Amino acid sequence: MRKVIIVVIIGIIAMAPAVQAQDLQRGQRVALEVCASCHAVLAGQTRSVVTEAPSFEAVAATPGMTAMALNVWLTAQSHPTMPNVILSQTDVKDVSAYILSLAK
Repeated sequence: MRKVIIVVIIGIIAMAPAVQAQDLQRGQRVALEVCASCHAVLAGQTRSVVTEAPSFEAVAATPGMTAMALNVWLTAQSHPTMPNVILSQTDVKDVSAYILSLAK
């Protein structure tokens, strides 16, 4: 029984990079659809449409930035500088993963 559990865990770990890559692509697509009206969301973009809105690369480069921090920010009820954007939990995870992938 223990061998079966270990094989299952190894299989899940082996599949993780493929799932993450899919999440990044979806995160980028959601970012382009929802966030790009204010933020520079693509790699290499430095100027956001709204000058006060940081580029996603700048967000990713913020010291201590984590998926948890992005989750809190993206799911908070109100932001003084951001419109009330409603994202599903899957969208939040995918956009967070995409943002973090832009860290250099």
